[in-house]
Amino acid sequence: MLTAAQIHAAAARLDAAQKARTPTGLVSLEHPAMDMADAYAIQAAWVAMQCASGRKAKGHKIGLTSRAMQQALGIGIPDSGVLLDSMFFDDESDIPVARFIATRIGAELAFVLKAPLCGPDLTIDDVLAATDFIIPALEILDTRIFRADPASGKPRNVFDTIADNAANAGIIMGGRPLRPHDWNLPWIGAIVSRNGVVEETGLAAGVLGHPALGLAWLAGRLHAQGAAPLQAGEVVLSGSFIRPIEARAGDQFVADYGPCGTVRCRFV
Repeated sequence: MLTAAQIHAAAARLDAAQKARTPTGLVSLEHPAMDMADAYAIQAAWVAMQCASGRKAKGHKIGLTSRAMQQALGIGIPDSGVLLDSMFFDDESDIPVARFIATRIGAELAFVLKAPLCGPDLTIDDVLAATDFIIPALEILDTRIFRADPASGKPRNVFDTIADNAANAGIIMGGRPLRPHDWNLPWIGAIVSRNGVVEETGLAAGVLGHPALGLAWLAGRLHAQGAAPLQAGEVVLSGSFIRPIEARAGDQFVADYGPCGTVRCRFV
């Protein structure tokens, strides 16, 4: 296990990378013996630094729940991060690319909770009963850690991604709020276009077979770690069901969720 000083130093490097808009080196290269507990400890230390500067936690993101995302990043297990109030953008926002380092977009469903969710062994019905509504969303992905080490070419691993707050940088919610029992959630899909060209399509079934299972997984992980459970009022991104799309200055994105509405943004 990493020492408290090593965890703090790694979190400080991530904080400095975000402020400088320049990625830092792989934590897994500096600490090859680190494990998942170390990675989440670094993430928690980074989140604490953000909260100490005035930000507030508003929920969680779940990542790497679909085969599409796992294959795109070469990582085979889910991960999770924390949503901060500074990460929320309105639908149809102009989003400044200068705020980020290496921006990409994912399409997913956001769950807004009305009751706590405590693991382990939660079912789909447990998750839906605790959900106030579900809403289409785009996640803004960024990386404060190099995707691959510039010198050796070694790709980052799941511990790097977890330490980096699961690569989360923003969330845009739009379309129609959905009552959880009124929809066959695995069949909700999105057509995601960039500058009028369809780049990716997918169904929410790509997220562990059912997007609610992402929240069940997260509740179980938090329980196993002895962390606070998911709380009423929190927003939880259930995981992208498309491969990430690069976002550049001038790019306009439209995620068409059919009868569930659209989510739009432009990077400037």
